Amino acid sequence: MKTRDSKFWDFGSVPMIEPEYLGSILAAASDIALFVKLDGNILSILVNETEKSLGNLSHWEGRSIRDFLTTESIEKLDVVINQIKSGQSVMHSVELNHQDNAIWQFPVRYSIHRLGAQDTILMLGRDLRTIAETQQQLIKAQIAIERGYEESRRLDARFRILMANTRDAVVFVSIVDGKIIEANGMAGDIMGLATEVLTNTDFPSHFQSNGRGVLISQLVAATEEDANAQCDAVLTLNGSSVRLYPSLFRSSGQRYLMCRLEAEEDSVAKDDDLSKNLLSLYQSGPDAIVFTQSNGVIEAANDGFLDLINAPSLPKVKGRSLANFLTRGQIDLAVMLDNVVRSGQVRIYATELQNEFGAKLGVEVSVAKLGSTSKPLAAFVIRDSNRAQTLRPYASESNAHSGSSVSELVGSATLKEIVGETNDMIEKICIETALEMTKNNRAAAAEMLGLSRQSLYVKLRKFDLVSKDQDF
Repeated sequence: MKTRDSKFWDFGSVPMIEPEYLGSILAAASDIALFVKLDGNILSILVNETEKSLGNLSHWEGRSIRDFLTTESIEKLDVVINQIKSGQSVMHSVELNHQDNAIWQFPVRYSIHRLGAQDTILMLGRDLRTIAETQQQLIKAQIAIERGYEESRRLDARFRILMANTRDAVVFVSIVDGKIIEANGMAGDIMGLATEVLTNTDFPSHFQSNGRGVLISQLVAATEEDANAQCDAVLTLNGSSVRLYPSLFRSSGQRYLMCRLEAEEDSVAKDDDLSKNLLSLYQSGPDAIVFTQSNGVIEAANDGFLDLINAPSLPKVKGRSLANFLTRGQIDLAVMLDNVVRSGQVRIYATELQNEFGAKLGVEVSVAKLGSTSKPLAAFVIRDSNRAQTLRPYASESNAHSGSSVSELVGSATLKEIVGETNDMIEKICIETALEMTKNNRAAAAEMLGLSRQSLYVKLRKFDLVSKDQDF
């Protein structure tokens, strides 16, 4: 603004401001106005009515302004006052931090003016809290960006190390344009190109396909049908057959494919080795192995199982239910199958096998769930428990320890009370276990425990277990 050619602002040309209007003008021109003597005492204070957050500051009048400033701000004010006392003009603004009751703090930028020859200065201030809050937000945002940058660098380093050291050939492909985003060294070895050459090239162009988008569409469709899907393809460079295992994922609003590549000769060799080892374990292993359908019908069994039940050949047992060779029959089979469906496996289940002639043999059974959803299977691994007991030399020592724990009760109760309480505890534990294994089927639990249904009912009433199932 230029005032050189205007005489309106010359001395004597400015209209006199009425005293009743001066305070409102000063308050409107600033957020806070202070009349302060050079010794620091506050003569008067004016606060803009729109700045309600400042509250009522009338209690400042008559007190030293230093009482309402932080330590560093007192030093700033003293420097300015000393300049004014020496006759210098203060042309710059000063930022001071106010405090009230040592709790509430707020920054203010003041322009300081001396009022004539009087030892009084006028301080016109603007509240800087909004600016300070914005600065704090910017600082927090900057810190968050730096942390995110550091975290991104850490994740990128881990990703690079993983890609470099994994034994699988991995390629990341963008579905939008079919470009290879990332590829590791193993993928480069299979595809016959260096990793640097593969990056940003068209992924379908490396394979023999009917069109650019056909291979990508096949891979996407395969992932939607089955999470463990695989596709076979032929490399354009050397005509080698490759098996692709795609996985679809989304990041930053775009979809990508992670393809694991496996040369066909490698997969065949691995599959053959694993199949040979599993077949050898099935045929020559020491444990009996039986594969059944979901209803317990035997589909395959090794010689170990045939030896346990004294069967002459597999056709004699194939197609029959495994329950036919269990002492408790369908009860044991149902318990094992129900548990394997619920948890996927049964680690150890103690029962008895019986052959065609009625001879019984104590066994331990482990069960695992196999097959697919459309055709579920169950694998039974059966061991002779009598033979296992002979290989446990510390069984007698454990019995001795249990006997010593019981002997500690002697003296605290009579022999009859100790024996009765111990028997009751064991009976209750056995009954609860049988009910849990049979899903509260009392008939099955009674047969499993070798009790009649009426005897089991009496014991349930005795141990207050009848509430588990009111129907008998």
